[in-house]
Amino acid sequence: MRSFAFNIAYWILSVGYGLTAAFAALAPGRGPASWVIRRYVKRMVQAMAVFADIRLQVRGKERLPEGAFIIASKHQSWGDGFATYDQFDDLAFVTGDHLEKFPLLGGVLKKLGAIVVNSCGGHEARKALAMRAAEARAENRKILIYPEGHLAPVGSKYRYRTGVWHMYRDFQMPVVPLATNLGLFWPEEKYEKHPGTATLEFLDPIPLGLDKDAFMTRLEAVIEARTAELIAEATGAPVTPATLIDTPAK
Repeated sequence: MRSFAFNIAYWILSVGYGLTAAFAALAPGRGPASWVIRRYVKRMVQAMAVFADIRLQVRGKERLPEGAFIIASKHQSWGDGFATYDQFDDLAFVTGDHLEKFPLLGGVLKKLGAIVVNSCGGHEARKALAMRAAEARAENRKILIYPEGHLAPVGSKYRYRTGVWHMYRDFQMPVVPLATNLGLFWPEEKYEKHPGTATLEFLDPIPLGLDKDAFMTRLEAVIEARTAELIAEATGAPVTPATLIDTPAK
């Protein structure tokens, strides 16, 4: 019943706020559409607690640097975006162009200043990522990116893509790794939800100046290690390293 109730609430909120945001996107500036989306995200997090009995605890916000920075997050659940977006007043986010297939959503994403890249990767995707990230950096906004580029089932991982390192290097922005176990409670995009307390944990920022190999090794190591610990903490199981889902690196 919890899953059914939450999914009804999910679609009511998504359709209602989606249409409202589409109209708000017609107004000048980013403010009106951004205000609607922030309300949408907050209501969705509340619905997770009320209907699905999924509650969030957030750790490590005291580690966040001042000014603009990049959040590089583990991505286990469709709920990750809601949970993370709700922690900030003005967050830019990197997303694949598959979202533009939904009616009216493309205009909303553009107005929000979302960084939309080709889901297939490649040179054009990196170029678009650099251009949109530069705009967000100029506005002193935080940027959320999922380095794996995929929703990974709990206990699994994809190869980490290097787009986050290019932003880190080109814009001299610190990167804050984010670990989570939300996938235990809202698995990927699945219908069923499981009650409990999910954790988001912001980890120590990665200092500027690392080369690509050192940066990518450190980023993946800290995110995957802490994510495995959060999963073990919630389940009472031993800490188990994630299994690589082998896909071509992009």
